[in-house]
Amino acid sequence: MTAAPRNNRSSPFAAFLSTVVPGLGQAFKHQFTRATALAFVWCAFWGALWVTWRIAGLGAAIFLFLMIVLPWWVIQSYDAFLPASDPSPSLRNTIGIVLQRAHDIRFLGCLFLLTAVLDLYIIVVNPEYALMVFCAKPGGVLGFLAKAQSPTLHVLIGAGFLRIRRWSLMLYVAYAAFGLLNAGANFACFGYGRVRTVFLLSLLGFTAYVWWRRTAFHGNGGARSGL
Repeated sequence: MTAAPRNNRSSPFAAFLSTVVPGLGQAFKHQFTRATALAFVWCAFWGALWVTWRIAGLGAAIFLFLMIVLPWWVIQSYDAFLPASDPSPSLRNTIGIVLQRAHDIRFLGCLFLLTAVLDLYIIVVNPEYALMVFCAKPGGVLGFLAKAQSPTLHVLIGAGFLRIRRWSLMLYVAYAAFGLLNAGANFACFGYGRVRTVFLLSLLGFTAYVWWRRTAFHGNGGARSGL
């Protein structure tokens, strides 16, 4: 059997290099123009993160990293993984492949699992922490259940998104509806709050994106599962 040409093969090593340093995997594959552009964007992102941290604080910088920088980082690493024969001069074709194979949904699933770990950490290290539910902070058993539902739902949604299960889409819609109603009630009771505002805006953005991508869930993972 004749081996496939080198430029038609996927390159896990190039993906690893771009995971360590954005653009390095593309340079390894002799895509020097793309590598230079990616390195420039990476430097711009670092500058934006530093400015955000200085102006709005560490929390805002972390939010920017998770919402914009990390997805871009993952996509450019996946771009390095794809065969070098890809004719696209930019990441546009790579993004198309990501959408076709529902890797964006899997990425959101990973984010949900990450937030589940963070939620659990907050609950463990701050046992007095109480979740605001429709303008009230329930205590006792109800308070514990209110706190426990967040990491539990995040784990379920994250696992379902990783496997592109239709039930996880329905569960997310219910979760988002509750979150929007709760955030709206808390706004009505307490007015503007930075944490409430960021949560509400991010939930609206997430929900709009997931709903736009709802067809990826048709057929319980019918999207192409290959890398």
